[in-house]
Amino acid sequence: MAILPIIEAPDQRLRVISKPVESVTDAHRTLIADMFETMYKAPGIGLAAIQVGVAERILTIDLQRPKGEVTEDTDPDTIEYVREPQVFINPEILWESDELSVYSEGCLSVPDQYADVDRPARVRAKWLDENGAEHEAELDGLMATCLQHEMDHLNGVLFIDHLSKLKRDMVLKKLEKARRARAA
Repeated sequence: MAILPIIEAPDQRLRVISKPVESVTDAHRTLIADMFETMYKAPGIGLAAIQVGVAERILTIDLQRPKGEVTEDTDPDTIEYVREPQVFINPEILWESDELSVYSEGCLSVPDQYADVDRPARVRAKWLDENGAEHEAELDGLMATCLQHEMDHLNGVLFIDHLSKLKRDMVLKKLEKARRARAA
């Protein structure tokens, strides 16, 4: 397994529309393992293949709940997580609720920037797993939000595209300022 470089906005590769996976291969399974390792290291809860430069319709998601109690005084490096990794290949949303939920979203391709985004609170989706098996389920809460966020990546859309132009420009300016500070 390998840690892959994550592409950051405003890189135009993030605007590429990803192609469907024709059949799941061992190369895809290796990519998926690398995506999980990259996502956990970042750290994040979701990653689309396009974020690591692969324009295929593959997502990894793990909402990772902390094991045990976590307080303000807990050293982040000592927190253990319950991991439930999920793979979504060629995901499709079949239905979405009229009810919306607001979540403060962030993105590994827009590091350290967060903004409230409205999305359907529940969705019914279908997808393939890493073995090519078909799945269909109704998802809600953070999983529904995360799936929609990651699926946006497959269509060349970033969470900041859901913001007003003013807010989006502010986020991009903050991102550029942080990038310059890291480079200095």
